[in-house]
Amino acid sequence: MKHELSRRNFFRTAGAAGAATLPVAARGQTAEAPAHQVPAPGAAPSSALPEEMSFFFTEPEAAFVRAAADRLIPPGEEWPGAAWAGVVTYIDRQLAGAYGNGARLYLEGPWEDGLPQQGYQLRYTPAQLYRVAIEEIRRDVEGRFGGQEFWELEPDAQDGVLKALEEGRVELPSLPSAVFFETLLANTIEGFFADPLYGGNRDMVSWRMIGFPGAYAQYVDLVEEHGQPFDRPPMSMAESVSRHHRHG
Repeated sequence: MKHELSRRNFFRTAGAAGAATLPVAARGQTAEAPAHQVPAPGAAPSSALPEEMSFFFTEPEAAFVRAAADRLIPPGEEWPGAAWAGVVTYIDRQLAGAYGNGARLYLEGPWEDGLPQQGYQLRYTPAQLYRVAIEEIRRDVEGRFGGQEFWELEPDAQDGVLKALEEGRVELPSLPSAVFFETLLANTIEGFFADPLYGGNRDMVSWRMIGFPGAYAQYVDLVEEHGQPFDRPPMSMAESVSRHHRHG
């Protein structure tokens, strides 16, 4: 996977819409904020990861998703990656809820191969998709890399595995590898850009990176300031509601 565009430019283009997208279902509270601040531009990101309480993932599953997500959105010189931002917590909470149970999917069959443009066609719920795919990918990696787990591989080797999954070159017994990769990539982007209320986007790191203001409840005091940049720090939904109650 090549990174020909800068992280900031890529996410400024692709992430603004994702930041405003609310997930189908989520539960729990935001991860506890670390003692230090999100690194400012030019400052090296901390390697410390947020503590994660799992509602769905087993420890090996969480380790796999953590390593994979951190290759999909890797840490850079200025900003942390997906693992630091709590993407694993976000995905875990989604899979433990209605999204993971396929609440909005038709899963009654018949199970026949359709056209790609017809969307998701597997009989698995998202939770089942993750559980089955991760187990089968782990077995494939162990067989090809001398018993190593995916998260034990060097970054280049991890990238190679993910690229093979993306292109459907990994023959999994139960499902197409490309379908799992597409789901994992989408959920990783969601977790990186969604409101921190849902468990990811720790300290609103992605919003700070792209300059997204977040969930400000009103802009009445700014409507007359035409042509002026809006440079307030971002605000999460929880902060916006709290502020509304304090001043309401």
